Formats: sequence, C-alpha cells, structure tokens
Amino acid sequence: MIERPSPLPLRYRLLSDVVQAPLFALNTIAFGSLSIASSVVDKDGRAQHAIARVWARTTLGISLARVEVVGGENLRKAPVAVYACNHTSYMDTPILYSTLPFQFRILAKQGLWKIPFIGWHLNRSGQIPIDISTQRSSIASLSAGVRALKSGLPLLVFPEGGRTSDGHPQSFQSGAAYLAIRAQVPLVPMALVNAFGLLPIHTRHLHPRPVQLIVGEPISTEGTTTRQLNELNSRLRREVCRLYYENGGMHRPEVDGEDIPASESSTYEQTR
Repeated sequence: MIERPSPLPLRYRLLSDVVQAPLFALNTIAFGSLSIASSVVDKDGRAQHAIARVWARTTLGISLARVEVVGGENLRKAPVAVYACNHTSYMDTPILYSTLPFQFRILAKQGLWKIPFIGWHLNRSGQIPIDISTQRSSIASLSAGVRALKSGLPLLVFPEGGRTSDGHPQSFQSGAAYLAIRAQVPLVPMALVNAFGLLPIHTRHLHPRPVQLIVGEPISTEGTTTRQLNELNSRLRREVCRLYYENGGMHRPEVDGEDIPASESSTYEQTR
C-alpha cells in the first residue's frame, strides 16, 4: 500500500488543479458527446461501451496511474456473471472500464444520472440506476439487473453502495448477491488496491500511483435461493476483503463486521 502524503505536496495539487482537472473535463465532454451521438444508431450499446473504454483509458493516462490486473484468467471463467468490487475512489469506474475485457453494464446510484455528460451516457447506453427511495423502486431496479443478466450481459456492482471514507471495505448491501441468485450466475469478487490513495473521497487532488485490480475465483450460485442471501453476501465480502488485505490494501482492522440489516434481505426474499 502506497501511503498518500498529508498534506499532499504542492506540485501534485498544482498538477491536479491546473492540468488534470481541465483535461478530465474536456475528455468527459468530448467522449460523452460522442457516446450520445452514437446512441442514435447504436441499439445494443456496444459502440457506446467501446467509447467509454477509450474515455476510461484516456482518463487513466491523464491521472498518470498504471493498472495491473492480477488473476485476469478469472474474468473468463463464466460467460455471464455479477462482478463485485470494493469502492474506493471516483477513479474506480475508469479503472474497471479500461481493464474488464468484455461488454458489461453498471448497477449504480441513481444520482450519477444527474451528472452532465456522464449521466447522459449512462442513460443512453443502458446502464441500470438503483433507486432506493422506496422498497418498490429498489426491487424494480434490481429486477432490471436480473433481466440484463438473463439476456447475457454481465453486471458490475459496488456492493458497498458508495465510496469508502477510510480505505477499508465497508458493509456490503446484498444487491449483488441477490442479482446473482435470481439470475443463477456466478459472483466474481474483485478488489482494487491503491486506488483509494489515488483520489480518495472529499478531495479533488490526485496522487499518481500504480493500481492493482485483483480478481478472485467465481463463487457459484447454482441451486442457491434467496433464503441463503445473507450467507452468500457475507461470503462475498470476506473474499473481497481477503483479496484486498492480502495484496497490500492497508492493514486489516481488528474489528471487521460483516452483518447486513435483516430488513434488507427480507425485502429481497419477498420477491423470490
């Protein structure tokens, strides 16, 4: 784990403010506009996904971050799966778009759809917003994810529901496990190491560093029902944490709870 200096040296703050931030904005506007334009003729989202990959790689180039994939062979062990990753930074999405070697859809907070250009791309390219304002809307959002999986599209999910504030994986919401069970597809645990220090929450300044994406063995859900949702969700979190901590993702805290609210799992069980 590469420590992020505090305060960040002036040269990195100036680089972020004067060079990287304007380039990020121009890059997002350019590729977002191209994605929206291509959506007129791109009915299956493939062209838009390809554009998003170029945007992601350009974004990483601007950030001066290098990405290494460890366990990449596990990305090809199932034709369709739910890929679940810890969420450390705004840079997580570009990292994953640039490294996952197949077409997929993202299950993400509905608030992202309100961001200009990024939100417009998400909407036009068929990504799946999660609306947690009511129980009914939450279940409807997950149902859309199940349909995408059954149609042959892998899904990318951040089970924590938001970025970590301290670099450690937080409690997992059980949506990823629920989707995998309902679609009867594997769960693939993944861990991003060093991305937290690249651009942590509540900062706009980058600290360039190499990043690793660690991909674990797929977890089978064959024959699993939503009655086993909590068990599967806990297993997923344990595996993501193992990949993270064993590969240099900070020092594991002595207390690391894995409980998820019973109300959340019971909501999903009602739809089985």
